[in-house]
Amino acid sequence: MNIIEKTDAEILAIADPLWRDLIKQSNEGKYGEFVKHFSNSLARAMNQAVAGHQFAHSELARNLSEDIDSIGIIRRGEHVTVLYRQRSTKKPGEWLGRLVLGYENEVVKIFGASIF
Repeated sequence: MNIIEKTDAEILAIADPLWRDLIKQSNEGKYGEFVKHFSNSLARAMNQAVAGHQFAHSELARNLSEDIDSIGIIRRGEHVTVLYRQRSTKKPGEWLGRLVLGYENEVVKIFGASIF
């Protein structure tokens, strides 16, 4: 099945727990747990040293709020991008969270994740 064929509700039922897990693992600085749902290609592309440095030194990456809002879903090819309004527990303001999902070996995996 192609993930773009799922309804918004079905996509959010998959995406929200994955996003919340990324928040938890980022806040705790657990790199190994942070990447556990990544696609093989994304996991290989992640530089563990850079990610570890970000976990250790980024005030935002270590203080993400669980208070999120999904603000849209974009379907393209074999992937969906779920956009989130992300907040911090320490820094005022809002950020845009981006989670890209698709299937790898019949399992939904994360093909991209970022906060702007």
